[in-house]
Amino acid sequence: MSDDDFQPLEPTLQNVLDQKTLQWIFVGGKGGVGKTTTSCSLAVQMAMARESVLLISTDPAHNLSDAFGQKFSKTPTLVNSFNNLYCMEIDPTGSIQEMLENSEGGAMNSIMQDLAFAIPGVDEAMGFAEVMKLIKNMEYSVIIFDTAPTGHTLRFLSFPTVLEKALSKVSQLSGRFGPMMQQMSGIMGVNADQEDMFAKLESMREVINEVNTQFQDPNKTTFVCVCIPEFLSLYETERLIQELTADDIDTHNIVVNQLLFPPKNSTCEQCIVRQKMQQKYLSQIHDLYEDFHVVLLPLLTNEVRGVENLKKFSKMLVEPFSKTN
Repeated sequence: MSDDDFQPLEPTLQNVLDQKTLQWIFVGGKGGVGKTTTSCSLAVQMAMARESVLLISTDPAHNLSDAFGQKFSKTPTLVNSFNNLYCMEIDPTGSIQEMLENSEGGAMNSIMQDLAFAIPGVDEAMGFAEVMKLIKNMEYSVIIFDTAPTGHTLRFLSFPTVLEKALSKVSQLSGRFGPMMQQMSGIMGVNADQEDMFAKLESMREVINEVNTQFQDPNKTTFVCVCIPEFLSLYETERLIQELTADDIDTHNIVVNQLLFPPKNSTCEQCIVRQKMQQKYLSQIHDLYEDFHVVLLPLLTNEVRGVENLKKFSKMLVEPFSKTN
C-alpha cells in the first residue's frame, strides 16, 4: 500500500467501546496530563455501552472523588445518577500490610512479612495480588483502571513477574527452614501454620497467573495512553508504549489533552506561540503513531468536574473534536 492510500485511524475511542470482549482497560501517562478526566469520561461512555462498569483508582493521589464530586472508598460505590457505573479507590501498597495484620499467622506471619519486604517490589506486588483477587470475584462487564503516573503504572503491570519470582524464593526458603521454624514455634508455643500460609501463597500465584494471561490477551485488555503535546509528555508516552509492547500488553489509542485552538484573528501572542509548539509535537505524534487512534481534546476554560460536565466532555472521546464544536 502506498503512502497515498494510507488512511489514518478514526481519531476517537469508539473502537474501545465497540470491542465487547474487553474486560480490563488501563488509562495512564505522565502526571498532570488529564488521566483521571480521561478515565472518568471513558467510564461514562462505557456505562452506555456495557451492562456494568467498575472504575478503580490505583493512584495514591485518588482524584476520582474530586472528579465526580462524590466520596469513594475501597468498596465499590454506585456513581450518582448512574445505575451501572461504580467507583472505588485503592492503595495497592497498603493492601499487603492490611492482609498481614488481619491474618492469624503468628510467628509464621512475621517471617513471611520479613521475607516479603526483603525482596524489592514484593510488598506492592502482593498488594496487587490481593486487589486482583478481590475484583476478579466481582461481576462487572468491564473494569477500568485510573493508574498512577507512568513509573508506578509500569511497576504495577510488572507485578505478576515480580510476585512469581518472590513466591519461588519463599517456597525455597520455607522448604529449607520450614521444619526448624515449625520446631521453634512448637517450643515457643506460638501458631505457625505453614500449610495455611502456603495455601494463601498458592491461591495468590493462581490469581496472578490468570490475570497476567488476561492482561496479555488483546481481546481482553488494552491500555489507553494519555499525554499533552509537550516534549516530556511525548518522551514519557514513547517509553510507556515501548514497555507495554515489550510486556505484550495491547495499546493502540492515544488521547492528547489540553490542545489550544485560538480564534482565527486572535492577537494573543502567547496563544499563537504555544499553539505552534503544540502543533510541532502533534505532528510528531501523528508520525510516530500512525497505526494508533489519536484522540485530540481541547484545553477548556473550565474544570471538568461533576457528573454533568464529565458527560458533556466524554462525548469528545467518541465524536472527533473540531474548532467549530
